[in-house]
Amino acid sequence: MRRIDARSLRGLAHPLRMRILEAIELDGPATSSTLAARLGENTGTISWHLRLLAEHGYLEEDPGRGTKRERWWRIPGRTVLDPSEFLDDPETRRALDVYLRDLVERYYDRVRTYVDEDWPGEWQQAAALSDWRDLRLTPAQLQALNEELAAVIDRYTDAGSAEEGAERVIVQLQSFPRRS
Repeated sequence: MRRIDARSLRGLAHPLRMRILEAIELDGPATSSTLAARLGENTGTISWHLRLLAEHGYLEEDPGRGTKRERWWRIPGRTVLDPSEFLDDPETRRALDVYLRDLVERYYDRVRTYVDEDWPGEWQQAAALSDWRDLRLTPAQLQALNEELAAVIDRYTDAGSAEEGAERVIVQLQSFPRRS
């Protein structure tokens, strides 16, 4: 697991770099050519952003794929962000705002895509768009809740990947305080 620091956050906080990372997160390792076609950008621009993401540790070359001319990129592992670490530096705070706002938009787009698609009844019944508004928690309780939910999701990460009828599933969780 890798923690995002101020320098790497500023390197990440760019809409195209975030779209590149999302594409690799969702669809697996890719080349600059495949990403350029998928994202509607030119290969040179994508290559430059891929190298920058690698410089900051978000990506690495996949040595088991490609040739000297065709470089495949993958995500080396999980990345963790603690927003409270960036509140005192205005420049990093701006990068954090760009990153978080883009992240929320991508989460929204994923849900919107699901709602717009025509899934069979069994998938619609199994899926959930839930909202719990009546919790009253301390910061420590909220952190514990998030850790428990993450542990449950971790148990399912590879559980159904080989089963017939298994589909790729996105689980999104937003948990945050609300001022009355």
